[in-house]
Amino acid sequence: MTAIPSNLVLAEKSVPRYTSYPTAPHFSDAVGPDQFAEWLGALPVDTRLSLYLHVPYCRELCTYCGCHTRATRKNEPLDAYAETLAREIDMVARTSPAREVVHAHWGGGTPGLLGGARLRALTDSLRGHFNFSAKAEISIELDPRHVDGDLALALAGAGFNRVSLGVQDFNPHVQKAIGRIQPFEVVERAVGLLRVAGFRAINLDLMYGLPFQTEEDVVNTAELAASLAPSRLALFGYAHAPWFAKRQTLIDAAALPGAAERLRQAATARKTLADRGYVAIGLDHFALPDDPMAVALRAGNLRRNFQGYTVDQAEALLPFGASSIGRLPQGYAQNAADVGSWRRAIEAGRFATVKGIALSRDDLARAAVIERLMCDFSVDYGVIAENMLGDVAAFDAAEADLAQLIREGVASQEGRRVSITEAGRPFMRLVAAAFDAYLPTRAARHSVAV
Repeated sequence: MTAIPSNLVLAEKSVPRYTSYPTAPHFSDAVGPDQFAEWLGALPVDTRLSLYLHVPYCRELCTYCGCHTRATRKNEPLDAYAETLAREIDMVARTSPAREVVHAHWGGGTPGLLGGARLRALTDSLRGHFNFSAKAEISIELDPRHVDGDLALALAGAGFNRVSLGVQDFNPHVQKAIGRIQPFEVVERAVGLLRVAGFRAINLDLMYGLPFQTEEDVVNTAELAASLAPSRLALFGYAHAPWFAKRQTLIDAAALPGAAERLRQAATARKTLADRGYVAIGLDHFALPDDPMAVALRAGNLRRNFQGYTVDQAEALLPFGASSIGRLPQGYAQNAADVGSWRRAIEAGRFATVKGIALSRDDLARAAVIERLMCDFSVDYGVIAENMLGDVAAFDAAEADLAQLIREGVASQEGRRVSITEAGRPFMRLVAAAFDAYLPTRAARHSVAV
């Protein structure tokens, strides 16, 4: 029997994406609306804020998607959702003394479906309650199939200054397999309309590991995407999790690329984008050298949160909308994922928080170690342990798990500094997992490492 190459064994391991620590499967109902209100009220006045607004609606559902979203062809649900969002914004602002906003992001779903008038009214409400920094990044996720000139101009007029377009793949057979027919010309037109409206910060989101996708498909998509000269690109590995996202049961698992092919797709796409002048950022992002994300990487202050890699330097992330997650100094809090439950709570004058987790000192220290590994590929975990816990050896138990990764050439270690090798970068989540105290204690299903 032929032995399986060790890197393929590593690639098939299931580990979190570490957009938070502790990760969402470890949230519980120990955190509810009263706890969230208490945390909000305790924020110092000078706390720098980041806002996340979730809009869980699309015109149609793509089979690959794992987001909390639903399809609607009608405008009434969007009207009702916007009205409830406005109430939630008022509730949060009345509870929190903090006012300075340095970052805001609208995700989904397809938040652009709210349309220019609703988005303008909601952003006006936010500005009426909070003080936005002159340098605040205000971004929104858009479906290129639903971008027109009026929307582009409305977004610019509302103060948005970065947009992110969902592309995934440009090859017709892959688009058919994932339920998202979106020719290159559609995306090219959307980019052109946004640039006419004044947008210079444009992101494109790509994926590898999709059904029937080949290495050549991924390269073709990367080349076409780069030809549009976006300031940033993200290259996510498709996470097949039908136990979580039921619509993914429509995807034939036998059509998905195996571990070896996924590794080749990721590596070839990275080279394709690097050859076109993009700087590799962490696990799966790319940016032009003068983009703020590339600047943050060089400065050592790149961050990672639920939106992935970010330049957001806020001390608190406030959540708005169904399923949205916030991070305050005291812990994480997540709203009800069901729109009806979220709306009923807000209409009753209660926050819609249904779960979360209070952060211990150990959690905060481990989160710092994991974030620096995911952003910088290297961390001295002894220094963080000593500074945050007063015990330089607090994380030495991780060395047992690190030892195998070091033998496999994924990481190297000198003293208590662990560094991810160039060849080991696709496996960085495995290195981060060595510091995850929750992973061995509770069963939770995650996507594969690569």
